[in-house]
Amino acid sequence: MATSAFKPGVLIAAALVALDQMTKWLALTLLRPYEPVEVLPFLNLRLAFNPGAAFSFLADGDGWQRWFFVAVALAISAYLLVWLRGLPRSDWLQALGVAGVLGGAVGNLVDRLMLGVVVDFIDLHLAGWHWPTFNVADSAITVGVVLLLIGLFRESRTCRK
Repeated sequence: MATSAFKPGVLIAAALVALDQMTKWLALTLLRPYEPVEVLPFLNLRLAFNPGAAFSFLADGDGWQRWFFVAVALAISAYLLVWLRGLPRSDWLQALGVAGVLGGAVGNLVDRLMLGVVVDFIDLHLAGWHWPTFNVADSAITVGVVLLLIGLFRESRTCRK
């Protein structure tokens, strides 16, 4: 029987949570809320707080959304752990994708549980246009989804041959 990707996947997810929480702690310690600090001509560090989801979805709710997003993150995390347990270690691309999404979901979950909001601090901009401020957890989720999509694309091309 093939070795499971569960242990390496959980270790990668835990490392992503640790990196996410460390960078958020630094942002909370070193930055003033909503005051940009220029790093590069297209990159600022700007401490922001998001009570909603991606792109501030449901951010203007009365507080109920915190517990809604906690429940969603817990359910998704449980599903991802089951998915990871079933993956063979040889399917490293899919395992890396699942670990990225899991680590990002848990990183933002910690914020919601501890602070009631998600801490964001990476502010990309160009020619007056700003991408919504994000964090390491958001990046891990995005990269994880891209890896999963690449894996699905590769798998579908293999099945057609």
